[in-house]
Amino acid sequence: MRPSRSASRFTRFASGVSRRTGSPAAFLIAVVVVLVWLVTGPLFQYSDTWQLVINTGTTIVTFLMVFLIQNAQYRDSEALHVKLDELIRALDGAHNALLDLEELDEIQLTKIRHDYQLLARRARDELKHGVEDTGVGEVARREGQGGRKPH
Repeated sequence: MRPSRSASRFTRFASGVSRRTGSPAAFLIAVVVVLVWLVTGPLFQYSDTWQLVINTGTTIVTFLMVFLIQNAQYRDSEALHVKLDELIRALDGAHNALLDLEELDEIQLTKIRHDYQLLARRARDELKHGVEDTGVGEVARREGQGGRKPH
């Protein structure tokens, strides 16, 4: 399955802007703008208008960038979820119930996270006693039962 390229103009625009604004050149341009603003301070006697120029400019840029960055992060996060879901789906012995964890409420997610923390703690304890950590451990049951599958 080969994903197609996005046809959305906004998606292409947001991706391009995110890539470019994260570059060293964009940072250098921002530094130059601030330096020019600082150097012009004495010319404008550090007036309210002089201060308003930088404040307004940075506010507008920040406001717009928040939306572009949020869009890029959301798409990256969604793509990462799909990739991880595919790995879970494809691995024999993986728990397919984990495919949509991001849809669970905080309490459910905390319970599952706790189960995996217990599994990790048991695995570390077993490592200290010379037991290999290459098997697929079983996630604890809700009743508090659980443990590692026998090898």
